[in-house]
Amino acid sequence: MIKEVLKQLWKDKFARIALIVLGIIYLALFLADFIAPYTKDFSDRTMAYVPPSKIFTIDETGHISKPYTYNYIRDFNSQTLEIEYNLDRSKKHYVKFFAQGQPYKFLGLIPMKRHLITTDSDGRLFLLGTDINGRDVFSRILFGGRISMTIGFLALFVLFPIGLLYGGISGYFGGKVDMLMMRFAEAVMSIPSFYLLIILASILPSGMTSTQRFLLIVIILALIGWAGFARVVRGMVLSIKGQEYIQAAQSIGASKMRIIIKHILPQTTSFVIVAMTLSIPSYILSESGLSFLGLGIQQPDASWGNMLKEAQEFTNILYRPWLLTPGFLIFVSVLAFNLIGDTIRDVLDPQSKVR
Repeated sequence: MIKEVLKQLWKDKFARIALIVLGIIYLALFLADFIAPYTKDFSDRTMAYVPPSKIFTIDETGHISKPYTYNYIRDFNSQTLEIEYNLDRSKKHYVKFFAQGQPYKFLGLIPMKRHLITTDSDGRLFLLGTDINGRDVFSRILFGGRISMTIGFLALFVLFPIGLLYGGISGYFGGKVDMLMMRFAEAVMSIPSFYLLIILASILPSGMTSTQRFLLIVIILALIGWAGFARVVRGMVLSIKGQEYIQAAQSIGASKMRIIIKHILPQTTSFVIVAMTLSIPSYILSESGLSFLGLGIQQPDASWGNMLKEAQEFTNILYRPWLLTPGFLIFVSVLAFNLIGDTIRDVLDPQSKVR
């Protein structure tokens, strides 16, 4: 089944593009320490809101040159009463590839100094400019994306086993057990999910470490999503449990939990795959929304949501558009997952396809 799904995904033009885009994004996030010119802790407060570095390949004489850039000088414009950044053309700083740079630990384990792209030790290379604290936006996008693009998967690994088992038990046992379990699930579903998410996130202790907050946000995201999934699984189990092979398992004395786990729930695999794929975008948006509101991942740690928070000011949107880059990546990622999810649904459930 998986082979057929992958084959159909690759045949569909839009799904193929989405797969390639997501593949590039996840590869870049995996290699973030190597690709990023700076480490996740880098900050130079004298370089706040520096625009993206200009890379030149033609020198002053008009000849082709090795890529180079100039540092920015911070000046005060007495006419506009604003701080400006102008190029310091007194010294070139050549762009280097696969060169030594700031030390880091690859994947937190292997000490390394080599970066995909960097510049001289006294030069500054800001591919997407800097934020208010003088932190390289490009580097922070890579490190922040690790959180924004993985938190959904982790939440699903918590949510789906709970939803599967809960819905399976409810549908198989039926009667009062089914009624009580479904009323509880419907009560959870009746609570506006995003407001519940905000309430749960707002009561997290302020002194928590980033890892603790990350794990709790994963749990919170799972808590608000299991009920709807369990309800659909319950409906599928109600139709499956009357099949002959289920009755045969019952007649030979198989336990109820064995029948549910070994014989019934595997029949929901197609639905689970589709539901998981289509759920990931909502969790990416939920985490980004929480961090944007200041209730998710906290500074100085990066996520696409808390990076985008800085772009909410009109002056930043107007004069510092590079701060909107995380928002663009959120849009692209969510769109790509939706395209893949729609294609998988059409493959596994052809009747759902609009003709």
